[in-house]
Amino acid sequence: MRFKILDRYLIKNFLITYVFVAFVIVLIICMIDYTEKVDDFLDKKAPLNEILIDYYLNLIPYWINYISPLMVFIATVFFTSRIAARTEIIAMLSSGISFGRMLLPYMVGASVLGILTFIQVGWVLPKANKIRNSFEKTYVKQEFYFSGHNVHITIAPDVYAYLESYNTTSKTGNKFTMETIKGTKLLQKFYADKIVWQPKKGKWTLQNYQIRTLDSLGEKLSRGIEIDTTINLSPKDFESDYNLFETFTLPELNNYIDLLKSRGADGLEVYLIEKYIRFTQPFAILILTAIGVIVSARKSRRGVGWQIALGFMLAFIYILFFLLSKGVAEAGTINTLFAVWLPNIVFSCIGLVLYKTLPR
Repeated sequence: MRFKILDRYLIKNFLITYVFVAFVIVLIICMIDYTEKVDDFLDKKAPLNEILIDYYLNLIPYWINYISPLMVFIATVFFTSRIAARTEIIAMLSSGISFGRMLLPYMVGASVLGILTFIQVGWVLPKANKIRNSFEKTYVKQEFYFSGHNVHITIAPDVYAYLESYNTTSKTGNKFTMETIKGTKLLQKFYADKIVWQPKKGKWTLQNYQIRTLDSLGEKLSRGIEIDTTINLSPKDFESDYNLFETFTLPELNNYIDLLKSRGADGLEVYLIEKYIRFTQPFAILILTAIGVIVSARKSRRGVGWQIALGFMLAFIYILFFLLSKGVAEAGTINTLFAVWLPNIVFSCIGLVLYKTLPR
């Protein structure tokens, strides 16, 4: 019975402290963000209701999720150091409760936050990001125009497309070429003066086209004025990709990764990193919670402030390590999956060492 009372006490206060820390940090971030963007809001005459609802109401969960490991760690250190200073932890251990058993309710609370985080980043947050990104593209970022020329796109294995230019307003491409090449052998070449998207048909219309086919029997050439065709290419491929990876739910992200793989396209690492991060975050919350309890469970002569400062330092080291690993993964220097999981692996080892060595 006493264990249940103790569990409820630790879980309740741990979660309350997390909510308090999250509220304070996100409030500061929103204030800083507003001071940076207020000129853009005024210049582009952003409506107040869109600023508050479309932007900040969706920015808050974004930042809560982005720095959730930091907030969980700080909340753990803040709460645990307080009860340690009041000798409550000494009383718990003196009553026969092991340190591992005392750690259990913390891990239950962290598991709840981890599950909520996974649901949020997988399905809820992408929808909020769509609204927020749309607001930013309208009132904060410069208007997007596709400025690419001589664009080369892999649209399927062994199939390569080329556009001299593309107009995002009319959804029209000029000087389109599509080649099917097996090894070093050209099998087919499709050329058109213009390629126009037909939204009702969901197809492209090719104008003034030529189809050149080569096989063992020789070469065949056909021409025409206009033809509708389905190509593994859409107007979205030429739209702004500003933080596009943030707007996909987990199933949508998997489908988009499969699409890029089928095309053999570049830039796959960004989307793989986003996918793996969504799985690593819940585990990061568990790992940092455990480390937070371990480093702050002792009653320090330097006071609670020292332990909170130590918590901040370790949390920022984790974030710095995470950002470095993410940068290395984006550069393609090491395996993407390993790079994303590396901070969790390293800090799990640090947690085990601290658990074995720190006196309690």
